[in-house]
Amino acid sequence: MVTTQRRAERARQVADGLRQRIVAGEVGELLPGERELGEWFGASRNVVREALGLLRDEGLVERRQGVGTLVVRPKYGHGLDQLTGLAEALEGHGEVVNEVRTAETVAAPPSVAERLGLAAGEKVVHLERVRRLGGAPLSLDSTYLAADLGIPLLGKDLAHRDLFALLEETNGIRLGRAEVEVHAVSAGPDTAALLDIAPGTAVFALDRLTRLPDGRPVDAEWLHIRADRLTLRATLHRGAGDPVGRRQPRAEGS
Repeated sequence: MVTTQRRAERARQVADGLRQRIVAGEVGELLPGERELGEWFGASRNVVREALGLLRDEGLVERRQGVGTLVVRPKYGHGLDQLTGLAEALEGHGEVVNEVRTAETVAAPPSVAERLGLAAGEKVVHLERVRRLGGAPLSLDSTYLAADLGIPLLGKDLAHRDLFALLEETNGIRLGRAEVEVHAVSAGPDTAALLDIAPGTAVFALDRLTRLPDGRPVDAEWLHIRADRLTLRATLHRGAGDPVGRRQPRAEGS
């Protein structure tokens, strides 16, 4: 029982390490054999076999008779520490094409009006796009834009251009910053159908509010991203304050 549990732990660790190498582009389409992978991670062939099974269940690799283990659906990295569009982040990995499902002016729903600092029912531009890389769906994006900046985009090439670049280029502005929250959620039937996954599959739900340099909110977005195709990453820097738990000097009484 203990041996089985420890092997499962090691398999998980090896799968994590191998996934990282695949995402970083450090391995090719055909993975090394089990013996060589075992040498990479200091693991037995049984552990490596279980790790490959975990990655196969994720849809990242598959075993082919007489060929070996192939990376069938590479993950792509999208940094969260820079305000970039998806096509900008994935430059060099293929063309990102947007299936534009909605592009219209609507009355802002209450939650959108609150996020954009608008009066209830004020006009906004709503865009909904299925974003594809290499023909396969990557994310479902629902975007609400302040009308003065969004309306000029309605006649632009929303199928092939990143929204951030279009916003800046068309309106002669620079975006400033964005607040981002990421959740793990189960895809509902509609989202699953659009992303070509099974209902209930875990996806990243990313909420983003983008502002101009003066702080004005102009772009509220809700994105559902296929977790089997995209990795969200960031470079984090520790602040200059005192470490948590450091004992502070105590004043001594006279």
